[in-house]
Amino acid sequence: MKIFLPSLFIILNFTLSYSQGCSDAGFCTMGAMKPDQPYNKKIQLKLRSMEVSFYRGTTTLTPIVYVATADMNFSLGAKYTFQLKVPFQFVEGQLAKTSSLGDLSVCVTRNIYTSDRFDVNLSVGGKIPTNNSDLSNEGNALPMYYQTSLGTYDFIAGVSLINRNWLFATGIQIPLNQNKNQFDWHRWVDPDPVEQEYVQRYANSTNLARGTDIMLRIERNFRLSRFNFSIGALPIYRISPDVITNFQNVRTSFDAKGNEAKGLALSAIGTVGYHFNVRSGIKLLVGHKIVQREFSPDGLTREFVSSVTYMYRF
Repeated sequence: MKIFLPSLFIILNFTLSYSQGCSDAGFCTMGAMKPDQPYNKKIQLKLRSMEVSFYRGTTTLTPIVYVATADMNFSLGAKYTFQLKVPFQFVEGQLAKTSSLGDLSVCVTRNIYTSDRFDVNLSVGGKIPTNNSDLSNEGNALPMYYQTSLGTYDFIAGVSLINRNWLFATGIQIPLNQNKNQFDWHRWVDPDPVEQEYVQRYANSTNLARGTDIMLRIERNFRLSRFNFSIGALPIYRISPDVITNFQNVRTSFDAKGNEAKGLALSAIGTVGYHFNVRSGIKLLVGHKIVQREFSPDGLTREFVSSVTYMYRF
């Protein structure tokens, strides 16, 4: 299942980098010990919540994707929210095991309308790749299933309407460049005929230029004093096709069977949460793919996903 930022307006990725300026293991730049701290009683930027989640996704082939994520939400005044997430991804499958920091993203959300009945929020953000999506194993370029980054800078925007019972959201994701993946099973070198036959099940993805996605999230919420539940649908439609370079060195959007790399992917999503108190809680999410695209060279196809999240509000 392609995860198109399943909560586009709640969660997106980013990282902050610090250079180590002292001789210790980094603690002199942490908390009360860091240099050049501001002193202003009226500073409005503050950490509002933090989440730590553990994700597992099964694919249509052997790779299983695991992701551990730190998510931080900052508020700036009454209208704006900065949402940052840093994932670490591990993939295990028949062809290889890979792991590294996943793609980073940043999002700015503004509340554009609020009332006693509902809120309307607008989000603008982007994704930042952490590598060129060109990981390999024993000299063989790996399929996108095994890559820990999509290898592209993406622009993301969306809008949501939310009340106590319902969430409606729609958004768009536009990749701004092609990646440097070089996988083509025609070039795979392996003396094992079984392995050679298996690798042909992966979609070629040489110099992949992903298409533009639009999404719609419809979610029904059930909120109790400590428990909350939700069920929903997440259709994602690739309105422009992926483009790859095939083994004949021709740019194309079709596989050998004539399937075009565009169209609908539809998933059903459910969550259950429990609040320990007003500040902290846990949440379980499960998702199952209902409709798959026939040709998906981006390797984002998932059959079933699950995640467990611990949340803390400041």
